[in-house]
Amino acid sequence: MEDIEAIAALQDPVRRRLYEFVVGQGREVGRNEAAEAVGVARTLAAHHLDRLAEVGLLESGSRRLTGRSGPGAGRPAKVYTRAQAERTVSLPARDYRTAAELLAEAAEHAGLDAGLTAAARRRGESLRGSTAPCGSLEDAMEMLAARGYEPRLEEDEGARGSSGAAVRVVRMRNCPFHAVAERFPPLVCGMNLALLEGLIGTDGPVRARMDAQPGKCCVVVENSKNNSD
Repeated sequence: MEDIEAIAALQDPVRRRLYEFVVGQGREVGRNEAAEAVGVARTLAAHHLDRLAEVGLLESGSRRLTGRSGPGAGRPAKVYTRAQAERTVSLPARDYRTAAELLAEAAEHAGLDAGLTAAARRRGESLRGSTAPCGSLEDAMEMLAARGYEPRLEEDEGARGSSGAAVRVVRMRNCPFHAVAERFPPLVCGMNLALLEGLIGTDGPVRARMDAQPGKCCVVVENSKNNSD
């Protein structure tokens, strides 16, 4: 019933826009920023944001938005981020997560990594169909967004292209296999990489590679030539 209540909370159009805005930022968001973004009063935004936190869709905390500390830095403001907990509703009840975890456990113990990644790559290719490999990072982002990965174009400060500029990469704020990947990271992350290789293509101008970072998908997409052009 808690999941139903949480999802039902998004029925209010203002509350849903606030939730989508907070989720879309990938960082902590204050009440003033959220209110301005969706065009509502701060008090109304605060009410809806607190409700979203109450039902577990957002997490709340406090920090000084000025970035300063000590006297004169101002009082800490309430901030919000997306909650890590998953919310699903199935009528009648279904438990696919347990089935996935049991299958992953059996595959890991049996050493079926190679077979799983081969099947995942075939599935990705099947999902792509007759479409050519992604021709740009923007094309890849569109395809990833449709699969629920929440892609975002960022600069990889740890890598430089031929021009000396930071390399552009696509990082994904959401892993559709998050719950199972937490328990079986090598197996599931390898499967995820193979799936995306099949989906994006391995012989085009962009490629998928492993680059695990906290709070993000374990795979990153970049230009095959590893430049920022």
